Formats: sequence, C-alpha cells, structure tokens
Amino acid sequence: MLTRLRIQNYALIRELDVELSPGFSIITGETGAGKSILLGALALILGQRADSSVLNDKSVKCVVEANFRIEGLGLEELFQANDLDFDNSAIFRREINPAGKSRAFINDSPVMLKVMQDIGFRLIDIHSQNQNLDLNEQTFQMMVLDICAGNQSDLIIYKSSLSDYRKLSATLKEAEAEAEKSKSDLDYFQFQFDQLDKAKLIENEQTELEKELELLTHAEEIKTGMSNVAELLNGEDLSALNQTKTALGLFSKMVNFLPQARDLSLRLESLYVDLKDVAQESSWIAEKVEFDPERIRIINDRLDLLYSLQQKHRVHTVEELIEIRNGFAAKIHEVSSNEEEILRLTKLKQEKFSELETLAKVLSGKRHFVANEIENGVMKQLLLLGMPNSKFKVEIAPMTVPGNNGLDLVSFLFTANKNGTLCEISKVASGGEMSRLMLSIKTLISKSKALPTIVFDEIDSGVSGEIAERMGNILKEISSDMQVINITHLPQIAAKGDHHYLVYKQDTAVDTTTRLRLLSKSERIEEVAKMLSGENITAAAILNAGELLK
Repeated sequence: MLTRLRIQNYALIRELDVELSPGFSIITGETGAGKSILLGALALILGQRADSSVLNDKSVKCVVEANFRIEGLGLEELFQANDLDFDNSAIFRREINPAGKSRAFINDSPVMLKVMQDIGFRLIDIHSQNQNLDLNEQTFQMMVLDICAGNQSDLIIYKSSLSDYRKLSATLKEAEAEAEKSKSDLDYFQFQFDQLDKAKLIENEQTELEKELELLTHAEEIKTGMSNVAELLNGEDLSALNQTKTALGLFSKMVNFLPQARDLSLRLESLYVDLKDVAQESSWIAEKVEFDPERIRIINDRLDLLYSLQQKHRVHTVEELIEIRNGFAAKIHEVSSNEEEILRLTKLKQEKFSELETLAKVLSGKRHFVANEIENGVMKQLLLLGMPNSKFKVEIAPMTVPGNNGLDLVSFLFTANKNGTLCEISKVASGGEMSRLMLSIKTLISKSKALPTIVFDEIDSGVSGEIAERMGNILKEISSDMQVINITHLPQIAAKGDHHYLVYKQDTAVDTTTRLRLLSKSERIEEVAKMLSGENITAAAILNAGELLK
C-alpha cells in the first residue's frame, strides 16, 4: 500500500508531504484546487513521461517520492530480475531537472521508466475520469478479461512466443524474397559458370602457352642459329674447338720451361670444356626444335579463348577468371542453400504457429470460463447501484490470425433497459451509467488482481442520492481488502471514508500553491456540510453531515 507521498516543485505544489493509511481515504476540495495535480504527480511515480513544463520554479528540479509497503505481494523475483534490493518497503522517486531531463529511482537505485511502470503496475491502479472512456476500447476490455481470468503469466509466455513467430515470419519472408531474386538470376549465373568451367582454367597456363608460342613462332630462326653455332664451335673445318685444341697442344710444349704456360693451359682447358658443352647443346636444340603449325594453331585457339574470357569479364589473368568462376559457383550454391533455408524456416514457423495456437487456446479457454462469472459479477454490482434492468455481456469472437493477445476478439455489450438490445457501451451508456459500469468492473479487477492500492478520481461522476450512497458502500467494501483512495464531490461517499484529506489553494504575496491536509473529526463534519449546502453552511447541513459520518 501507499504509505507516504512527497512532492516538491510540481505544478502548483511547492512542497507537500502526506502520510496515508490503510482502508478508505477520501480526498475532497473545490474545483480547481489541485486534485488532478496530485494524480499527475502520482502518475510520474508510475512511469508517466514528463518535461520541464511541470516545474513550478523553473530553476529548481521537481521531485516526487512515494513510499510503498510491499511485503507479501510476491515481488521478490521482479526486484531480483531488475537488480534491485528487496525490502518490506520500497521508495519510488522521480526527478525532473530544469532542462527537462528525467531520472527514476527505486530504493535509490536508478532504473528505466519501463521498470518503474512494470513494478508500479503491481502496486497501484489509478482510475482517472477519462478512463471511463476506456470501457469502449477493446484493449481495456481484453485487459479486464485477462486479469479476471488470471492470464498474466500465460500472456507473458504467449507474447514471447508471438514475438518469436513474427521474427521467424519476417526472416522467412526475407529469405523467400532473396530466393526469388536469386532464382531470376540463376540462369545467368549458371551460363557464366558453365562457360568458365568448360574452359578448364589452369593457373599459370596462359604464361606457359605464351612462352611456347613465342618459341614455335621463331622455330626456323632458332634451328638455323643453333646449327650455325654448333658448326662454328665444332665443325670439320676451322672450328673453335679444333683451334682451342691446337692451342692446348702448344701450351703443353712450353709448360716445362715457362711457368705461365701452365696457368694459361688450365684456363684454356676449362674454356674448351664449356665450348664443347655449348656446341653439343646447340646441336641438340637445333635437332629438337621443329616448326609445328598445328601446335601453333592449338595454342592460338586456346589463347584466343582465354583472351576473350578476360575481355568479357574485364580482367587480365587466368587467376582472376578462376576467381570469377568460383564466385558464380558460390552464387549457384547460395540459391540451393536458400531453398534449404526456406524449408527449414517454414518448418520452424509451422512448429511455432502450432505452439502459438496451443498457448492461445489456453488463454481463450480461461477467458470463456470466466466470461460468465464477469457478466454475473458486473450485473450484481449494477443491481446494487440502482440498475436492475441492465444487462451486460462479454462477447468473445475467434480470430483467424494470432493477435497480440491470442486468437480472441473481445467486446463488452450493455443495455440499461428491460428488453433492451445489447450494444457496444459507447452507443447506449450515459455518463452516470458509464461510471457505475466502471466501478463494477474495477471492483472485479481489484479482487482478481490483488492490488494493494487503487485510486479513484471521481468514479461517482454522474450519480447522486441513493446511488451515491450505494456506490460509497461498494468503495467501502473494496477497502476492506485493499487501500482505496477516492477523490469525490459527493458527501454521501465522502462520509464513508476512514480518513478524509482536503485539497485547497493557499495564496501568498507572490503566488498560489496547492496544499493537502488530513481533516480532524470536526473539520470533516464542516467539510461534508459544505459539500451538502455550499459555502453558506447551515445548521441543518451540520446536523446532516454528522448523521452521514456516523
């Protein structure tokens, strides 16, 4: 439950610090005194976004702090999941600096607004006047049904599965689009690959062929040249080898008496060996080299193919062609892989859809089970609130595609008249009927949701007299199980409270501020009397107020 609320520098509130008690608390005050400001500050604690416009003094930060008693609410795991220290009490704090930057804290640990919202949702429910319009929204109607059905945990599992299903569907759609595009290019990829693959490309082949072609093109020239070299070195006439051999003989005759002759002889002998080798190799080459027109044709054809492919693909080497060929092979393989991936994703999607359907059926089953209970509970409350002829129906229709909350469409149908036709609430309910309907539904929610605190902002709008008395009794009954804080203009309801707070404006020389204080017993009588008779309090009003407060 909410035990304390402290507000600094928020709208018309300069500083406010109030302690709150269990049971049924009433807040009253003149129109414009600032009751809605209190709710706005409290909404900040529950994660509502705000900016610097809420600051009273634009040079000082705004601080809103609320203390909650949280033992026995089963929040330990939620606190642990968000790395928060758990204790029997929790302090929620929001700060908004003059620049508009907001900070949120739980037990002095900074948290994201989403965390504050998630935990706050388990602590307090604020019903504003505008929320009566939510009765017309399917989202709100579904939420009511799920709270009463106890679907919260199942919904978390379902929504996680739905998220997975949607991600799978998106991934599959992308894969199918990619596969479709790839298929349209597959013929092109296959043609290019086949042409390159048929060429039987070999690394360094082009270089070797170009060398061989050069040799064959000059075969006659090489043959003639090599033959002439062999003849000059080792011919029958005056050849270099014969002349060298003669010179060696002359050196041999001089070695005994001319020391230099031995060295020269050795050097010449080495030259003789080299000349002999050159002569033999030149002769061998001359015999081996042959002009081969057919081989030249084959090489030219091959090189023409390689040059043509290089020009087509705008490269200069066979190695680059091989790389391009491998790229086309990879793209062809990718198309095949895409088809396999699509089959895999399709199977996963079907499995996830089956899982989703199973989870949705669990939700739907619990909703159908509790729908009649909700109808009876609402009509029972409406009977107490002076609407004996009203009918209320929870209509659940099936959906073909899984939605955010399963496979159900929920509609609340209502009529206030005997033999009236059930219609959407927005088409048939007046303002007072909407208030009574909302109170009836909130009563069911409060029991099912096990909330520690609920705040009503003029839930009694549009009612008066005996109905207001009955509405007060219902609010009082709810407060036996939880803390109820009710903002009201009706004395019949104000008198039901265990505690009564007054919101009022206080003027100073420089500004006007909103204040809140707990009324004493005598002050309560005076305040209820004022609500009965207006500013001019009569003795009868005082007497009537005293009777109401008994």
